[in-house]
Amino acid sequence: MSANAGTRRSLTDRFLNGVEKAGNKLPEPFMLFLILFAITAVVSTAMAWANVTVQLPGSDEITEIRGLFTAEGLTWLTQNLGPNYLGFPPLVTVLPILLAVGVAEKSGLLAAMIRKAFGSAPRWALPYAVGVVGVLGSIMSDAAFVVIPPLAALVFKAAGRHPVAGLLGGFAAAGAGYSTNLLVTSLDALFAGITTAVTETLPNAGSPVTPVSNYFFNVVSSLVLMAISGFIIDKVLEPRLNRQGISLDEVADEPDAPKAATPNLKAELEPVEARGLKWALITGALVAVVMVLAFVVPGSPWRNEEGEFLPDSPLLGSIVFIVFTMFVVPGLVYGKVVGTIATGKDVPRVMGEAVRDMVGFLVLAFILGQFIALFNWSGIGQWIAVAGAGGLEAIGLTGYPAILGFIVLASLLNLFIISGSAMWTLMAAVFVPLFVLLGYEPAFIQGAFRVGDSATQVITPLNPYMIVLLTMLRRYEPEAGLGTLIARMLPFVVPFWLAWVAILSVFFFLDLPLGPGNGIFLPTE
Repeated sequence: MSANAGTRRSLTDRFLNGVEKAGNKLPEPFMLFLILFAITAVVSTAMAWANVTVQLPGSDEITEIRGLFTAEGLTWLTQNLGPNYLGFPPLVTVLPILLAVGVAEKSGLLAAMIRKAFGSAPRWALPYAVGVVGVLGSIMSDAAFVVIPPLAALVFKAAGRHPVAGLLGGFAAAGAGYSTNLLVTSLDALFAGITTAVTETLPNAGSPVTPVSNYFFNVVSSLVLMAISGFIIDKVLEPRLNRQGISLDEVADEPDAPKAATPNLKAELEPVEARGLKWALITGALVAVVMVLAFVVPGSPWRNEEGEFLPDSPLLGSIVFIVFTMFVVPGLVYGKVVGTIATGKDVPRVMGEAVRDMVGFLVLAFILGQFIALFNWSGIGQWIAVAGAGGLEAIGLTGYPAILGFIVLASLLNLFIISGSAMWTLMAAVFVPLFVLLGYEPAFIQGAFRVGDSATQVITPLNPYMIVLLTMLRRYEPEAGLGTLIARMLPFVVPFWLAWVAILSVFFFLDLPLGPGNGIFLPTE
């Protein structure tokens, strides 16, 4: 028995070591896309010299591949270095939403909402509360990984339940369900911007992709994943921890534990915080009512020329404004009540703090913008799409199996490329045009990517927040290692992946819209 267990551990260790070594050989995202930019530059030049052309199905226009290291290409780059960066579509949507979320987060509103959700849940419902808060935690971006787990551990312990179950369950729900939410988040804007950057050069690419293009799919996915998270924490993770005899109390102080990760671990809200949350929610509800009334009245300027909202209208083009307002106004009210935003000077301060948290993305966006621009300008993306679509058709792989293969590929790449924006930039440039040629809406391919982008990120040693979680876990289990974490995360990963694929399958086979104005298949002429 023990020999078999030792063999399993040995095999697991060897596998994880191989994953870690392979992943460590990958460059950082900035250097990775700089290398890809250079490769695209060389390949495009060679194809241009070879007079390679491409013709999109249904179009009479023949496109010549253009090379960067030609007179035309070099002048294009020198004239468009700035526009390639500032014109990177995710910046247009992500930055305003980022500023708004920064107000809600830095004022303390988001943390107060999380603590309220935990503190008001009865003992039996705590695992499901962790599932709800964890999946919703993506609204806080990466902060969810360091705020939610210790709060969940604290609440579990106070209720007489195993704190490690809350700790690990909170991390799993936040990570494995990271790409979905009941609310519209900055991630929705980021993915939509990247998708739009690719589809701008494609004829007949279907309905515009907006931050709400996957909203219906996200809502269903969020609700299902919340329930699965709670069930696994309650019926699988916590009983296993109890059987293993893992301590319910902290047994060691870790001097290198990240202090900033747990700024306020008190689950109960102070009276002033409860008052601030109440007024923030009331204000948010009033703002929502005003906007709904403005949108639905007959003759509303937010309707399209036919007086409708779908498939395209000023309302859908105002999603960034709506999200911005729904975060900023309640955040300001909460901050004013509790004192975190005392004067007008504090507003740009908290917005600036939010931007500082995203400096890494702003730097990465520079090379992402250059790569996407070159990929589109050169015509390589169209050539790969036509060649790939033809190859899939030749082997008969054009239906749902092709979608499943795409999800599996995204899941595997997610073990090595932790940045969702970097991975979607890479995959969208190739697969969105390819699947458009096969008759699929870009918004559907983006939805399929979400499945692969989230589920496996809580089992890769390359996820930096795994190290933060390991530090927290060692307070209860000093001998725990990455293998311990991965073994505890696997019961979440497999059901999440299977359930998420099943949800996507239901939308696919019933041809249901994934969001307002966005379906599965491109309309046929």
